[in-house]
Amino acid sequence: MNDNIRNITIIAHVDHGKTTLIDNLMKQSGSFRDNEVVDERLMDSGELEKERGITILAKPTSINWKDTRINIIDTPGHRDFAAEVERVLSLADGALLLVDSAEGVMPQTKFVLSKALKQGLKPIVVINKLDKHDQRADDVLNETFDLFVSLDANEEQLDFPVLYASGRSGWASKNIDGPRENLNPLLDLVLDHVKPSQFDRSKPFAMLSTLLYADNFLGRSLVGRISQGTAKANQQIKAINLKGEKVDEGRLTKIFRYEGTKKVPIEVGEAGDIVVIAGLEKANVADTICDLEVNEPIEATPIDPPTMSIKITVNSSPLAGTEGKKLTSTQIRDRLILEAQNNVGISFSENSNKDAFEISGRGELMLEILLTQMRREGFEMTVSPPKVLFKTGENSKKLEPIEEITMDLDEEYSSRIIDSMNRRKGKLIELKDTGKNKKRLIFQAPTRGLMGYTSRFLTLTKGTGVINRIFHSYGDFEGDMEGRRNGALISMEQGKAVAFSIFNLQARGEMFVTHNDPVYTGMIVGLAPKPGDMIINVMKGKKLTNMRTQGTDENIVLTPVRQMSIAEQLSMLNTDEALEITPKSCRLRKAILDPHERKRSEKQNTGT
Repeated sequence: MNDNIRNITIIAHVDHGKTTLIDNLMKQSGSFRDNEVVDERLMDSGELEKERGITILAKPTSINWKDTRINIIDTPGHRDFAAEVERVLSLADGALLLVDSAEGVMPQTKFVLSKALKQGLKPIVVINKLDKHDQRADDVLNETFDLFVSLDANEEQLDFPVLYASGRSGWASKNIDGPRENLNPLLDLVLDHVKPSQFDRSKPFAMLSTLLYADNFLGRSLVGRISQGTAKANQQIKAINLKGEKVDEGRLTKIFRYEGTKKVPIEVGEAGDIVVIAGLEKANVADTICDLEVNEPIEATPIDPPTMSIKITVNSSPLAGTEGKKLTSTQIRDRLILEAQNNVGISFSENSNKDAFEISGRGELMLEILLTQMRREGFEMTVSPPKVLFKTGENSKKLEPIEEITMDLDEEYSSRIIDSMNRRKGKLIELKDTGKNKKRLIFQAPTRGLMGYTSRFLTLTKGTGVINRIFHSYGDFEGDMEGRRNGALISMEQGKAVAFSIFNLQARGEMFVTHNDPVYTGMIVGLAPKPGDMIINVMKGKKLTNMRTQGTDENIVLTPVRQMSIAEQLSMLNTDEALEITPKSCRLRKAILDPHERKRSEKQNTGT
């Protein structure tokens, strides 16, 4: 046992201030030189994390406080990356639960706390963002206590310490009106409240691989907490899976521990410490990395199953190969297998011909992040409409994933939101006032009806509403649901769109292309206002004449094309459509491009 190490994880709903708090903890604990230039949101190192302002991957860091090393694991707050939270909880001896002093308890707060309590952790509650003008810290503390009770917390867990803080301003206090100087009270409380786990250093080395990183120089890097013994550089080690089967064997070439955001090489890793090791090429997350004489695997926390899937194939459009470098099914397959190995929230399967690959995940954002990463790596691919993953319950009853949706909005928009959720089979569970002319609506609705709903919600609330979703449970199948009501405007030829033609077609619906955009037969270039597809010509130019008449040369003004995310475009797809994704473009298209083949397929499917 090492009393000079504490391992804690910071858990919270999205945007409740986890990453910002860690920034200031590191700055105040002396992790940086006085003259060192330090970026904001240090832990969000990924390109997409910086762009979107959210944490996607769990990451460890370390600070030193009063001769004790405190390892801190930053976790994602978004529901789609909940698997990251579930697996890193096994690294921690304690947890900091952050709750926004204005927003209070949110759906992901409930999820992360339930997982922490099941792990046996005794959280420290931090009521954060106390510098907000609309803070209601006392009410939020009562909500948090009620949440602990509803999640069946034991007496020790219910007796949680509370701090009031502002992660951005860099202070914490035991009282609402207490001194607001620094974060020392929080660090002192971690040392007092979080007890180091009992580990036996005399046993042979063993650790559970919890995170996996690819390193250009080291190769496969595995992160975990040493459960027993000590890890030494150059010792012989092996990896065994959850069944106790050996999957790899080799030499521990390098061992690191975290100091601040940097990995520092060490010769020996002690039981209880979080380390990074290199030397094994086949070991994965949830494998036990251990001494050769160890044969019993360390139990891993089970991960909730995926609820949504997409099918990915090679790009089969006429424009294939013009924008990307990675085009083959083998390249796509290898990339998806690698993603499934590194991301426990993702599962991979393929058909017998190995030309179509199914990727399953927790939600739209997780799948969108994967597709965005792949297109930036140079991939071209065709993606099918997302589908939810059903289950079979007792008596062969069909079950589907149900989500809990929490919405904060102005009172004037509540009726239209309730109406829109009713059409999506949503059930209103709770409605309460949250301030002057403000409402909080809580629904339960099938995942099927919520694909792409976030953008619709923002439209209905004129961008002022806040929506949060989290998986609730599998419930009874709610029956057929209305899909997209608008028919597709489909290009009849291949070439480049012409402004004159687009201008005249704008009255028929919303256009997705503008002047000089490449189009091809079967590509969806817009949406019609009514049901039923329509084949149109967007390449018809203006007839030339040497007679000048009034109005002949009037200026053409095109309506700007709506910029849509990959998730929005996927949510628009009908079952006979697909999305072409390349490094430069995303194009909606029919799955079968040829109009005659499409009609033939429709007749076969309808039996006419």
